[in-house]
Amino acid sequence: MSFSLLADWVGGSIFEIDPAALSGCGIRLLLADLDNTLAPYGVPEPDERVRDWEAKLKRHGVTLFILSNNRHPQRSGRFSKALGVPFIGHAGKPKRPSFVRAMEQMGCTQAQTAIVGDQIFTDILGGNNAGVTTLLVEPIRLAGNPGRYLRYAVEWPFRVLAKRRRRAL
Repeated sequence: MSFSLLADWVGGSIFEIDPAALSGCGIRLLLADLDNTLAPYGVPEPDERVRDWEAKLKRHGVTLFILSNNRHPQRSGRFSKALGVPFIGHAGKPKRPSFVRAMEQMGCTQAQTAIVGDQIFTDILGGNNAGVTTLLVEPIRLAGNPGRYLRYAVEWPFRVLAKRRRRAL
């Protein structure tokens, strides 16, 4: 396992991730952060764009799996149930166990798995430590928590470096 803070792919939002391209790369399982990746903090259920994107993933043989650090058990469960996808809440990213548990639960290997998230120190570091493809998106909304501004400011150099070496999916 390598220690890397650089994502394999960088985009503006989940909607820039092409399900056909993921499938073409052999990805069968897409782990996804919830808050600020799939939906803004506090939004209880997926909107139509997220539902449509998940349906496209499914049509291309890619299972969406929510892997969230949110500490409120009902948050991840409600969102996942509304979307009809599996989840692990309070996942403890960037630690490996939740990544491994999700892959085992879905019968997928590291090569068949990717993670998409908005945070480098949880989603990207965790995905790199777990040996899966890492996809970094911009946070949906920073407003509301001064700590988020600081965290994203610290991540900024790594976002720039990852964009420069951006791989195609």
